[in-house]
Amino acid sequence: MVARANAHVRYPARVQLVAAMNPCRCGYGGLGKGHCGKAPRCQRDYGNRVSGPLMDRIDLQIETPAVTAADLALPPPIEGTAEAAARVARARAVQETRADAAGEPAALYLNAKLEGERLTAVAALDDAGKALLTRAAETGHLTARGWTRTLRLARTIADLDGSGPIRRVHVAEALIYRRTAVDTGVPA
Repeated sequence: MVARANAHVRYPARVQLVAAMNPCRCGYGGLGKGHCGKAPRCQRDYGNRVSGPLMDRIDLQIETPAVTAADLALPPPIEGTAEAAARVARARAVQETRADAAGEPAALYLNAKLEGERLTAVAALDDAGKALLTRAAETGHLTARGWTRTLRLARTIADLDGSGPIRRVHVAEALIYRRTAVDTGVPA
C-alpha cells in the first residue's frame, strides 16, 4: 500500500526483505580493533537513521559480532544445513497439517499469514508466555504490530522445536529477535 496525500494505491507484492547495517558510521562500533571513538553516541545516532515504523515491520533483528581469528578456528556447528533444512520441512508440514485439520488451503495457515481468530487459535500461549508478552507490551517495547509479529514468530519457533503449545521459552526467543528495537528504545 502506497499512501500519499491525495490517493492510496495497493500493489500486489510478496517481499522478503533482508538487510544489513553496520554498528555505526565507521563500521567498527564500540568494540575490538579499530573501535569507534565516538561510541555509544555514534551507534545510537546511526541506528536512529532507520525510522521506527520501518523497524517495526522487520520481524527478525539479529546482531552479529565481527568474526575473530578464534571464531575461524572453531569446529563446525553441530547442526548443519541439511539438518536445519529437515527441521524447517517438519515445521512446514506441521503448518500444512493444521490447515488440513481446519479444511483450509495450506497458504492460509502458514504462520506468516495467520491473523485474527486463526492466529489466536493456532498461537495460544501458556500462562507464563502470555505474561512475558504482556509485560513486553506494557513496558512500551512492543507495539500492537510487534505483538502480532512476535506471536507468529513464537509459533514458528515452537514448530521448529517440535512443540505443540507455545511455551514461555518460545516467546522469550521471539522477543530476543526483536531485541535491537528494545535496546535502542525504538518500539518493536
